[in-house]
Amino acid sequence: MKAPETEALEIVQAHPSRRLPNALLRRLVQAVLAGEKARLRYLSLVLADHATVRELNRTYLGHDYDTDVLSFPLSEKPGVVEGEIYVDLDTAAERHAEFGATFTQEACRYVVHGLLHLLGYDDATPEARAHMHRLEDRYLQAAGLL
Repeated sequence: MKAPETEALEIVQAHPSRRLPNALLRRLVQAVLAGEKARLRYLSLVLADHATVRELNRTYLGHDYDTDVLSFPLSEKPGVVEGEIYVDLDTAAERHAEFGATFTQEACRYVVHGLLHLLGYDDATPEARAHMHRLEDRYLQAAGLL
């Protein structure tokens, strides 16, 4: 009998003062996986600050500015999530009111956005951005956040 593949969701609360509930994050990831009919192989979800995310953005993407979320795929198997997501909780705290959202809703939107990137979605065009936004709303609602 073949051994089952390892499945792991690692949540790293790396921000010095801001947190999101692990149970909520697990529920959110499960909502996306179920909706996309995808399987989790390995996901490191790191909740960080401006400095951490900006340094990663500069080092790996050559962009010297703050951003809300970064996704790094470790595999590109269709329907399988294997990668890392870095969420900037400072950006969520600064911008949530601008979108009529709570801090938690905004930060969770970044989590979903990062997961969608790992699943192969992109936001390079206005149409693709709008499609991703609709999917984000669907999964935030499925997780009880909207």
